[in-house]
Amino acid sequence: MFNELLQFLINALSLGSLYALMALGLAIVYGILRLVNFAYGELVMVGGYTLLVVGAGPWPWLGVAVLGVGMAVLTSLLLERVAFRPVRHASPNTMLITSFAVSALLQNAALLFVSPRPRAVRIPAIFNENFTIGGLLISQINLLTLVVCLALLGLLTLFLKRTLLGMALRAAADDFTMTRLLGVRANGVIATAFAISGCLAGVVSLFWIGRIGSVTPTIGLTPILIAFIATVIGGMESLTGAVVGGYLLGFLTVGLQLLLPQELLDFRQAFIFGIVILMLLFRPQGLIQAGASREKV
Repeated sequence: MFNELLQFLINALSLGSLYALMALGLAIVYGILRLVNFAYGELVMVGGYTLLVVGAGPWPWLGVAVLGVGMAVLTSLLLERVAFRPVRHASPNTMLITSFAVSALLQNAALLFVSPRPRAVRIPAIFNENFTIGGLLISQINLLTLVVCLALLGLLTLFLKRTLLGMALRAAADDFTMTRLLGVRANGVIATAFAISGCLAGVVSLFWIGRIGSVTPTIGLTPILIAFIATVIGGMESLTGAVVGGYLLGFLTVGLQLLLPQELLDFRQAFIFGIVILMLLFRPQGLIQAGASREKV
């Protein structure tokens, strides 16, 4: 019984950590621009195709992984500069449509220039290995996901709390207009938010593709859906809420996987959405509500 509980906690924390990174990458941009960036999932795709193309060569996988994360960051910065900055002062609907257009453009580019079919990605052997401790079977990819994601969340917390740029990001997420009046440069803060979002998406791509072993042009659809649901659960205007929502969604997913009978497992997503709807009926603003008033850029 104890081993089963420990197995559940490891699996749920591992998946929840991945979901928390997805949600945080979406929330950090929303906090400043009030933009739900639906092109965020395509950053995961960019990281995945970088692993596919570069990983086919003689490069060590760690170097390939760093390059994959770097390409996701670069793509995110390019999208901010080329697609979102020109419409930053337009209506929220315009920015939302822009994010959908960018998402469709990147997906179709992958369809045309790479392949519409799933392509197998070179994955290090450590991702497929397990080890046993006291009768407890632990997947190494789950352990790596948990360690790397927690370390990244810790580093990001230190960055946001201990550096001037991090504090400017937190202030901008709380009240961007006031932050600009205090002399903080809008372009620098927004570009940093997109860079962090791209970095988180790149790290997610490593472990997401490490779990499924292949990449497709539409691989970003599930991560963006998960990120959106997690931010809604935790609170769209709270970075802490995004992390909490990600972990809660991870525990829900793993818990239902264990509790539902075999014939109902195919309907797991429906059960999750039902639970989320019930939760939001009682807490429509999310579990954690930001404390200050908000104003668009």
